[in-house]
Amino acid sequence: MTETTEEQIRALEEEILAWARDYAKKNGWQLNADEKQLRTVIRGLARNRIRHGERYCPCRIRSGDAEEDKEIICPCVFHNDEVVDEGHCHCNLFFGPGTE
Repeated sequence: MTETTEEQIRALEEEILAWARDYAKKNGWQLNADEKQLRTVIRGLARNRIRHGERYCPCRIRSGDAEEDKEIICPCVFHNDEVVDEGHCHCNLFFGPGTE
């Protein structure tokens, strides 16, 4: 297995952050305004991508069953309802309008 360099990790984090910004904008949402929390979630998504091959939500527990775990690939199947019901998704990545 090839080791991932810090530079590759940072590039992946920036790629995921750009994706998250675009996704939030398309849905009329915002990303977490707390930069430290935002970076923590983005880092978790990047680590899961490197370790497990997918952008699994860092706030959810993987079962190890690829079919079952499809539900928790960001954006997970729960995020829309969570943003509507709670104002943000479980990971605090996506926030509805005016709820950041």
